[in-house]
Amino acid sequence: MSFLPDADTFKRLIDGSMRGPGPAALRAVLAAISVPYRGAVAIRNTAYDRRLASVHHGPVPVISVGNLTLGGTGKTPLVAWMARTLQAAGHRPAIVSRGYGARPGEVSDEAAELAIVVPGVPHIADRDRVAAVHAAAAQAATAVVLDDGFQHRRLARDLDIVAIDATDPFGCGRLFPRGLLREPATSLRRAHAVVLTRASSVSAERRAEIRQAVIAARGGQPPTVWAEATHRPIALRDHSGDLQDLERLRGRRIAAFAGIGNPAAFRATLTDIGADVAAFTPFADHHAYRDGEIASLAQTCRQHGARLAVTTLKDLVKIRSLDLDGIPLVALEIAATFSTGEELLRAAVIEAARPAP
Repeated sequence: MSFLPDADTFKRLIDGSMRGPGPAALRAVLAAISVPYRGAVAIRNTAYDRRLASVHHGPVPVISVGNLTLGGTGKTPLVAWMARTLQAAGHRPAIVSRGYGARPGEVSDEAAELAIVVPGVPHIADRDRVAAVHAAAAQAATAVVLDDGFQHRRLARDLDIVAIDATDPFGCGRLFPRGLLREPATSLRRAHAVVLTRASSVSAERRAEIRQAVIAARGGQPPTVWAEATHRPIALRDHSGDLQDLERLRGRRIAAFAGIGNPAAFRATLTDIGADVAAFTPFADHHAYRDGEIASLAQTCRQHGARLAVTTLKDLVKIRSLDLDGIPLVALEIAATFSTGEELLRAAVIEAARPAP
């Protein structure tokens, strides 16, 4: 077994699905490594909690959308929803992110994806998020959506939103690398709003349990806003940007692949639509595709009798082709829709973006 080749294997390792002495030994090693990580997180949070570390305020309101865990929580559709909400309220929003995985002069995966779903909204990627917010304001932005900003405490925010994946809300209940938690669940006390993503994937009883666990982690105090969202597929897109109806997938034999934080959720979505997923290839999050891998994916399609390849928008923007060696390639476009809490969240976003008197 190679060590952590993809997100699915890592998840099966840390949640105990992989049995035997080898995986057990690996879990023990990961548990030991997580001890200094926990200490570093505690020191850093204490420094900010006690104002020993400086917090910088930007020239425009900042709304942060972040995660408690590593991996995909469906945050990007939520960022797009925030940007559209601000536009509808008359703002000129900009999106600020670290630009993970991008080389100098390149755009990140998320930036390229967001450029498709919210065209015209500037996206500034910079490891120095404080500088990025100032740059956004210099480009006439009136509000900033800080993508993946919950742990970036150096930058003050007017609204702190945390996305929690209903299918694994607390990252196996352990800190990285023994689990997927970036910091303890008690850090949710900093959040103003919590959005339960992929809410339709679990029962109403489970959603209630997760909400109670969030309240307990916050010391018995409910978040100001609790919302539940479903990630709904809305269309297919090819690399030229053309939209296609989802009906193209129903009953069709396809091969799929994804280099995202939660590839299993993507596969489940394709199955729910009615696609016949003959082959599925997961890659690590932010995977950079090589020519040989593209050829291998095309071969997989042929071996399984698939005449269509399907991936995510995040992956499509890294594969600058309309097909895989003659096999059409499309991406599934996902949007966030709310079953509860949407109006409360919308009001909180608009209020937070209101200029200070």
